[in-house]
Amino acid sequence: MLGEFSVEILDQQWTEKYRPSKLGEVIGQKAIVKRLQAFVKEKSFPSMIFSGPAGVGKTTSAMALARELYGESLNQAFLELNASDSRGIDVVRGRVKEFAKTMPLSSGLVKIIFLDEADALTSEAQHALRRTMEKYSGTTRFILSANYASKIIEPIQSRCVVLRFKPLKEDEMREYIQRIGNGEELKIDEKAVDALIYVSEGDLRKITNTLQGAAISNSNINETAIYEIASKARPKEVVAMLKYALGGDFSKARNELNTLFLSYGMSGEDILVQCHREALNLEVEDRLKLKLISAIGDYNFRIVEGANERIQLEAMIAKLALIDKQK
Repeated sequence: MLGEFSVEILDQQWTEKYRPSKLGEVIGQKAIVKRLQAFVKEKSFPSMIFSGPAGVGKTTSAMALARELYGESLNQAFLELNASDSRGIDVVRGRVKEFAKTMPLSSGLVKIIFLDEADALTSEAQHALRRTMEKYSGTTRFILSANYASKIIEPIQSRCVVLRFKPLKEDEMREYIQRIGNGEELKIDEKAVDALIYVSEGDLRKITNTLQGAAISNSNINETAIYEIASKARPKEVVAMLKYALGGDFSKARNELNTLFLSYGMSGEDILVQCHREALNLEVEDRLKLKLISAIGDYNFRIVEGANERIQLEAMIAKLALIDKQK
């Protein structure tokens, strides 16, 4: 029974269901895919760092590369670890080292160790990893996935080819949304597609999870369902709050802030992130945009440091409202 239940749950995970299994199916990243396909053809490749934002295909590309190289021998030749869950030196000296020192496949191919979120490894663990990479370079290749390659120590960077994954373009995200819509027989209206692109910020994993959440209750997906599932406000609602504040109307700005808190359940930091996204699009003087961006930075720092987010956001819109009075 437990096995059947696990399979059923796995089948429901669209992030895995729609994860490309071949390099040619990866959305975007054409230059990187072309290089990886050349590595498969030559059956020879260096250790690599996949650098870039979340949800743009780093893990997918590593797994597709391994599948094309090893086929049915994948489990014997490919080890995947999430470094954010295993940050310490013991993991590097334990699981990583044990796998690295085993004999390579009889086909002559080296093994691959894939470390997802490798920028979360401690400095001590990274130095231990560097020594392991040196010692077992003849039998094992490493692929390190990181949002920020700069957080990987220089000795490791110098031993790897750094492939920088770019944020996905809008047409590439639309292609992916259509792929899921066709696969699940969903009717996604155009405003819902625009909303998905807005809330995902280029993260295909977020698009997939948001769509799956919205599709649970209705196969006809509209804009409202997307914003509710993603717990994001429509851009126009954030813009309205900022315009009221910059226009000196604190009361209306506060009402809009209440809507963001209560209707969408957004956190203070989420609201500030959306404010930052919309700041440069406001039709106000550049002087006011600069003051707005400065205020967003100040109050975001206060919230991150532990200040009460409701008080800080009301203080921010009060400060913005006073700008007009001072002028």
